[in-house]
Amino acid sequence: MHRPAAIEILKGDESYYSLVVAVAKRAREIAEEAEESGAILIEKPVKLAVEQFADKSYKLVERENIGLGIE
Repeated sequence: MHRPAAIEILKGDESYYSLVVAVAKRAREIAEEAEESGAILIEKPVKLAVEQFADKSYKLVERENIGLGIE
């Protein structure tokens, strides 16, 4: 699979920051699940997380009006 760009994953007005946070959270989950099960990961957790968001296995959910009022 090619390395997906953020613009390929994000829809409409979703923020890059939200994507980064979501990928980091998912990567931690992947690492923890692998550690608990004793699985050995061939790929890095961040790469797996990005691929999951790119192929829509996981979805980025932002609350409405995120970032408004920040100056």
